[in-house]
Amino acid sequence: MQHLILGGARSGKSRYAEQLAQASHKEVIYIATGTADDEEMRERIEKHQADRPRYWQTIEEPLLLADKLAEYDSTRHFILVDCLTLWLSNILFDPQGDYQEDIFLQQKQAFLAILPTLQADLALVSNEVGSGIIPMHSMSRRFVDEAGRLHQQLAQICPQVTLITAGLAQQLKH
Repeated sequence: MQHLILGGARSGKSRYAEQLAQASHKEVIYIATGTADDEEMRERIEKHQADRPRYWQTIEEPLLLADKLAEYDSTRHFILVDCLTLWLSNILFDPQGDYQEDIFLQQKQAFLAILPTLQADLALVSNEVGSGIIPMHSMSRRFVDEAGRLHQQLAQICPQVTLITAGLAQQLKH
């Protein structure tokens, strides 16, 4: 089972994915893609960590997502990736905000290529960013465009797609 879970900021998408993981009764591998680049992000990460069961294995991987999926792929695992938009930002731009096309294309292609081969149950959490106003800055527009393209590709691959709004799950595909 591969499940794409989309929603806005603070929509409840991570909680929903964590409930799916818990209900699977499988060994949970939590792949966290965020990096603690500032105090606010450190606090967010710490809150997410505190909310998760201690027996879940957490892997922090901001770039090489396909490699980690391959490494932990097993029918006994439920892999939860949180979140794809942070990962996308990490592979699209270097820390100075410069576009890094080679890394982006390589990592995105590797990620999309490995999904159909996985045996583990998989929940992919991502922010739906295309429903708001169009950003003024070209870097932000590039990010929104690439997130939208990635979500469309994942919606084609994943048998299940859920949109979370105000903590409510709307099944878009199942």
